Amino acid sequence: MSPATKARRRKLPWYLRPFKWLLWFIAISAAWVLLYAVVPPPVTFTMLADSGGITKDWTGLSHIDRNMVRAVIAAEDGKFCSHNGFDREAIEQAIERNAKGKKLRGGSTISQQTAKNVFLWQGSGWARYVRKVPEVWFTFLIETIWGKRRIMEVYLNVAETGIGTYGVEAGAQRYFKHGAGKLTPAEAARIAAILPLPKKREAISPSGFTRRYGNTIRARIGVVRRDGLDACVYR
Repeated sequence: MSPATKARRRKLPWYLRPFKWLLWFIAISAAWVLLYAVVPPPVTFTMLADSGGITKDWTGLSHIDRNMVRAVIAAEDGKFCSHNGFDREAIEQAIERNAKGKKLRGGSTISQQTAKNVFLWQGSGWARYVRKVPEVWFTFLIETIWGKRRIMEVYLNVAETGIGTYGVEAGAQRYFKHGAGKLTPAEAARIAAILPLPKKREAISPSGFTRRYGNTIRARIGVVRRDGLDACVYR
């Protein structure tokens, strides 16, 4: 029997190939997440696609003011410490709201946003829905492998905080001319307020909705502190 014949016989049947690809995806994605559990993500797809360039400065969580952690929990995910990566109630409310034709609003947690920002793409329309399947998988992985503290640390370093600006350290330097290690509640609230639309909202002298939203977040920081909603980050 010739080597070519043996190779053909060893070739995996076509109907089993998807399972092989799936196993490869699971192995590679798990290794990727394990790597970033100890190594700062050097760049993301969102950064590479940003025509405004990339300004960032990785900063460990111990050097980021706790006001900033409380502000993003207050603004983005009040149940961050109590869910397993997914806020079912928020998702159901978002689906109901969108079904009624109101302004589109997602139910993504900080964990989901981190998975999307680090491992996937932003996208809109159909691309956004295609992304949701791997987003669920990567969210599960980072919740399982990283834990809450690492998720928060990575999120605060890769979230877009302005045109070509990524992470709260770069954002604090851009807007307030000092590092993220000494953010006041008002400053942290302003950065958190622009996160959903960092290219369109201003952290300096905000007006209208951004100003009102920032004031609301600032008030909620006290609730996060009082109720210990950030406790999982500092255990």
